[in-house]
Amino acid sequence: MTGAVTLEILGTLARVTLSNPRKLNAMSRAMWAELRAVFARLQASPLLRAVVVQGEGGNFCAGGDISEYPFFRFAESTLREFHETDVWGGLQAMLDCDLPIVAQIEGNCMGAGLEIASCCDIRIACTSARFGAPISRLGFPMAPREAALVMRAVGELTAREMLLSAAVLGADEIEQRGFLNQVVALADLPAAVDAVCARIGGLAPTAIRLNKKSFRVLIEAGYKKAAIDSVASDLLKDVYRYADSEEHREGVNAFVQKREPQF
Repeated sequence: MTGAVTLEILGTLARVTLSNPRKLNAMSRAMWAELRAVFARLQASPLLRAVVVQGEGGNFCAGGDISEYPFFRFAESTLREFHETDVWGGLQAMLDCDLPIVAQIEGNCMGAGLEIASCCDIRIACTSARFGAPISRLGFPMAPREAALVMRAVGELTAREMLLSAAVLGADEIEQRGFLNQVVALADLPAAVDAVCARIGGLAPTAIRLNKKSFRVLIEAGYKKAAIDSVASDLLKDVYRYADSEEHREGVNAFVQKREPQF
């Protein structure tokens, strides 16, 4: 087994680290399973406020661990299992997480790394970070659900450029295209991520979790009104139950009383 996905919990903040540094944190099959397990655990942790996803040793994630590929990629059944169970299982666990996920990106963010970053709510990178999915050079396409995820995050034109011409973009360029929230100097990256997490930590946690659930409904419905009405019907049964919650009262009362809320 190569690589690991590690979890560190510091108070209300969780840090998830992609660790396979000799391979620029390329994702092995075992790491995909660990990613799924880690985010299932985080989803079940009511006291947490935010999650940071980062790579070890100067890179976010350079893609998949290609050294494993000859063992399963050349048979349709095992290839399908890899993408639909291993990879999508990890990505879906991230998408299902109600906690805000912040990506701390440096170095290579390629292929699988781009997919993992696409599951994050806020993405902050250093100026030297590089983004792409040049897998056509390896003779295979991006799996359909993974391609849809990336296209939604980076935009259709950028996804086409990456997958059809193996384009690799710098942080400044992909920020201009809307994929990144911030680009900072490498030395400033941890502080920038900490500042965002501190802001999240001062907000109402239940409200944030409900926002993420609403985002999922919109995405699943494809932003089409008829589909949204259908998908949202179950959500709407419960969405306003926070009305009498302590959090709700504290937020409104603190504003009226001109003081900082205590969540």
